[in-house]
Amino acid sequence: MSQKTDSDLEPGLYIVATPIGNMGDITLRALETLGKVDIIACEDTREAGKLTTVYDIPADKVPYHDHNAAEMLPKLVNAIAKGGRVALISDAGMPLISDPGYKLVEALVKEGLPVTCVPGSTASLTALVLSGLPTDKFMFAGFLPPKTVARKAALTDVRDVPATLIFYETAPRLEASLRDMAEILGDRRCAVARELTKKFEEVRRDTLLALADHYKKNGAPKGEIVIVVEAPQKDAVENWDDAAIDKLLGLMMKKEGMSVKDAAGFVAAKSGRKKNDVYQRALLLKNRK
Repeated sequence: MSQKTDSDLEPGLYIVATPIGNMGDITLRALETLGKVDIIACEDTREAGKLTTVYDIPADKVPYHDHNAAEMLPKLVNAIAKGGRVALISDAGMPLISDPGYKLVEALVKEGLPVTCVPGSTASLTALVLSGLPTDKFMFAGFLPPKTVARKAALTDVRDVPATLIFYETAPRLEASLRDMAEILGDRRCAVARELTKKFEEVRRDTLLALADHYKKNGAPKGEIVIVVEAPQKDAVENWDDAAIDKLLGLMMKKEGMSVKDAAGFVAAKSGRKKNDVYQRALLLKNRK
């Protein structure tokens, strides 16, 4: 679908990014597109209403989210097939990022129907460029599972990815997730960004454990949260002999006050050794004292 230069808008789906906080971040092209479509498919019509009211956008709004996607998807595809112009927006930022929009795009592509994107704000990239961490290679990992075991398994899957990692997280789970990251990934540098583009925007930069301690002491923060974690260091596994493992275990348990389990998880993640093997060595060290 090519961009039109006249006042008409071709039939198809328009994936439109909306502001992640500051209403002034809407683009001129987004406003023009939203003003000309027939339907705006959105996560929450109330949230979308805030934007459409401010900018006097007349299009009908219909809900499209995880709970009604099976019902609404064929209706939207059919509307576009008949020559309709549909915009897809999320509550904030770029649609399809951690929402069901990809299913709609997939269906339209299969039908050979037109799809285009009107780009704009996204919390993940905004947090990345503010993090102070390398931006040349990065991986967006979305939301981690809410349960500890599943969360640690998900972190294990990305532990060796040679790129800066980006996660979304809720405030109540922030401290627990940071501690699980430290255990599985190692105590890497990290940035926690919240309320991006808003009045109380904040980016805290420290190690994972230091940030976890901060939120334990000060309580969970308010707002939408993005966690950015540095890539793994290039420590060769063969350089980690038993003496080096024991030295670091002792340091973590004595100086840092870690439990046997946490120290073992930290050292295993940093060295590349199997966690159970490191845990057994940590138990031996503990029992010698």
